[in-house]
This record gives sequence, C-alpha cells and structure tokens, in this order.
Amino acid sequence: MSDYMHSFELFEPASIGDASKLINKFGKDGWIIAGGKDSLDWFKDRNKRPKAVINIANLKELRGIKDNKDYVSIGSVTTLTEMEDSKLLKKHFPVLIDAVSRIASPQIRNAGTLGGNVAQDTRCTYYRDGFPCYRAGGNTCYANTPTAMNREHAVFDVARCVAVTPSDTAPALVALEAEMVISSKGKTRKVMAEEFFIGPATDITRMTALKKNDILVEIRIPKKWAGAKYYFEKVADRQTWDFSLVNIAMVAKTSGGKISEVRMACGGVQCTPRRMTNVEDLLKGESAGPEMEKLAKRVAAQGAKALNYNHFKIPLMGNLAARAVRSMA
Repeated sequence: MSDYMHSFELFEPASIGDASKLINKFGKDGWIIAGGKDSLDWFKDRNKRPKAVINIANLKELRGIKDNKDYVSIGSVTTLTEMEDSKLLKKHFPVLIDAVSRIASPQIRNAGTLGGNVAQDTRCTYYRDGFPCYRAGGNTCYANTPTAMNREHAVFDVARCVAVTPSDTAPALVALEAEMVISSKGKTRKVMAEEFFIGPATDITRMTALKKNDILVEIRIPKKWAGAKYYFEKVADRQTWDFSLVNIAMVAKTSGGKISEVRMACGGVQCTPRRMTNVEDLLKGESAGPEMEKLAKRVAAQGAKALNYNHFKIPLMGNLAARAVRSMA
C-alpha cells in the first residue's frame, strides 16, 4: 500500500538535549525530521516506517546565519530561502548562494533546510522503489546491469552501489572547506565536508558520516575563501525541480594574474562530491586562458567509467571544468 503514510508518534523537543534523549530512547525506530522534503517521500512510499518522528525544525539554536570573525556559521535547520536571502552569504560566499538558488523550486526552498539538503538519501530509482539492492541490504545493484536505466548514476569510484548524492550544496561546501558540527549524546565533533560525505566502500548503508544517534547542528565556512572568484553551474533536465545530472563548484584566488589557490568539486558523478584535484593541480600557478580551458577539459574526467546510459557525463564534466576556468579569465 502506498496511498497513505504509516502511523507514528510525533515529538517536538524543546532543545538539542531533549532531541538527543528521544533519539537515544527510540534508537533505530526513531527518525529526525526538519523540512521533511526527503523524509516524507520515504514515509508516503512506506519504505521507511519509524515509530517515532522527532521534529527539530523549531529549535532556535539550530537556525540562523552568524558572523563569527574567522568563519560564518549556518544552523542546520536554516531554510534554503533564508540562505538565499542572506546578505552575509552574498557578501562572502556567493558560490553557495548560486548553488542554493538552483535547488528544486521556491516552494521547496521555503521549507527545505541546509541540513536536510546535505543529509538526504540518494535518489536512485531502484533503491527508492524498494528493490533489495546492496544499499537496502540485498546482494545486487539493479542500476548496474546491462538493461538498467542509469543515466543519473556514477562514473567514478563504484563499489557495488552506483548511486550518487543528490545534494546541490555539497560540491560548494566541499570547495569552500566547510566544517560540519555534529552532536551525539551531549558531545560534539567536527567533520570536514569532504569527509562528511562517504562512499559505499566505507558504509553502503549511509551517504554521510551521520550515525543513528547523530544530529547535524551547524555548518561552518571559513573566511579563507571569502570574496574569492567563484563558479557554480548545474546541468539538469529541467531548470527547476530536477536534481543535477552533473554540477560543479569552484573557488579560486589569483595573484599577479596567476591562479594561486583553487578548489573544484563536481556532483552527480560519484557517490560523494568529487574533488577535481587533477584540474586544481593543473591550474595552480598558471594564468586562466584558452589553453588552460583545453587542458582542464581534457583531464577533468580522467579515470571515469561510464555505465550504459550515462556516457554523456564524461564530456559534460570536461565542458563544465573548462567553463569554470573561463570564468576567471
């Protein structure tokens, strides 16, 4: 039955401490929700059936964008619209604003949160439709067969599962060297964005470093990249609503007409945002121009291995890398 949601208890904790207690109490039967844009899909399809849903959307300590001298902090339940309208983010990190503005539709951005966007599960059709694949505890990847529909899937670092992260903010946060602050049982730990997203070789049941009792409370972006040159582009079937086929985020600094520092990340090509270190190494110490565009295009997708319906992602990566370089010229 997929025409109605299962029943569950809904809890509205008054603090992070209360939320942690509820999570610890219910364990695997508990589910954290904020904007609910991913969670409610799971519930409606009845593929996830938690007994307790813990809503943290109204915790003021998890909301807001603040200037903390050396870094800017964004609460995990801050909505995407709040980020899009933030003068602080527009001033320091417009690449993140570009990424946020391309997520879904205005209606979804009004409710969707940054924490939900980075923590959402993969949108692989086979997995979401309840097929017993590796990620769901089975012994097959239904997206990696000769007849599978896999145009949205990975071309790098395949380890049983070929699903990709659907987050549009993820490549921007990786490029900006963001830090994720995670709370668990009253203690906090910090994880770099590049390590926050994990592949199937690490744990095929998760896409992030978040474990069952964890709450993502804050994202911190160092001002190291404030005011840097930047580029973001998302390629999707439609301009609104759709998830990325491929996207790219770049931040760079120049000195004396040459690129002194650069970070580039690509989404939609592997389970995690892919750092394009080969392009970064190529660009450092060089001047942006037609020759560097050609070289970036040539090396961007080195090592990629296409599935039967996503060959287009390989030249697309090259073209996006070239356009990012062109933006600095």
